[in-house]
Amino acid sequence: MSIAMLDTAANDGSMMTLVITMVLTLGLMYFMIYRPQKKQQKKDTEMRNALDIGDEVTTIGGIVGRVVAIKEDTFVLETGSDRMKIRFRRSAIASVEKLDLEAK
Repeated sequence: MSIAMLDTAANDGSMMTLVITMVLTLGLMYFMIYRPQKKQQKKDTEMRNALDIGDEVTTIGGIVGRVVAIKEDTFVLETGSDRMKIRFRRSAIASVEKLDLEAK
């Protein structure tokens, strides 16, 4: 067997190792980064779409209040004892605490 043939066989093996490493890296990135991010986005979208009047909302800016009106992609938040009303986009919601009508 000549040296050229051995060199070609070694290059083929290292090329295959490189391809396998790249595929495993991309698969790992998909399951560690992309998939959880998509699940979180879906959860956030469901939370924002389930918004009802009377729910207590915290915005991404830290403003806390109760929802008093809802339109297509905006809502009106009533804050504080002075009943100040501010309009926000639904995308500004960080968390929602549902109104519990059965609590005494």
